[in-house]
Amino acid sequence: MGKLTERLKNGIVTENPTFVQMLGMCPTLAVTTSAINGLGMGLTTMVILTLSNFMISLLRKLIPDKVRIPAYIVIIASFVTVVQFLLQAYLPTLNESLGLYIPLIVVNCIILGRAESYASKNKPLPSIFDGIGMGLGFTIGLTVMGIIREVIGAGSIFGYAFMEKANTAIAEGGNEKLADFMAKQGLFEPIGIFVFAPGAFLVLAFVVAFINHRNIKKAAKLGEKAKLCELADCASCDKVCASNPNTASESEVQA
Repeated sequence: MGKLTERLKNGIVTENPTFVQMLGMCPTLAVTTSAINGLGMGLTTMVILTLSNFMISLLRKLIPDKVRIPAYIVIIASFVTVVQFLLQAYLPTLNESLGLYIPLIVVNCIILGRAESYASKNKPLPSIFDGIGMGLGFTIGLTVMGIIREVIGAGSIFGYAFMEKANTAIAEGGNEKLADFMAKQGLFEPIGIFVFAPGAFLVLAFVVAFINHRNIKKAAKLGEKAKLCELADCASCDKVCASNPNTASESEVQA
């Protein structure tokens, strides 16, 4: 069980595909205009990733090495087709919202990457947990992005317009001074740019910067200076490299 739980932790935290590996950026930036879209896209990808990992792991000794990538794409495309038909039948609104990005899961670098690097080299059960872990990590990443963008850009969360409800409650409560104060301060007013493309880049940049800052600060507190080169790019660890030339040379070799 230790290896299986490690697969889950690896996908959710250690190698989160959205915030650590920066994979699947196309759907991450495009469909996260709302929390429900992010959650739906993440769960859809997780189901396909888990099933494709399982099938590729089962067939890993039968697929010829020269045609492994086309074979992976055929397997993934089959599961994508099945899942899309299910969405069309039972969740047509979500299917319409995600649109073209469901068929594009076929060439999602997360799914192809896990098929090539893990499922094709490991047994079915660990491959299933690897798919679940990576899928959950992707789902969490997209949902977090969707919540932030929806709250700031539309004043709602999972479709519930809490900012509009708050304004209505203040107005109906007869508290004109509080209503005027809110209006003057610009509070409870959504910033529309966050539901458009520039907002996606801004949110992603701030979230990744926060995670990297937290990881580097945590490593520094633990005195693990050597790990700074693993947690950030070379430009961020020039002080460590300058203080220890050996570390610098080792980091360059690893890079």
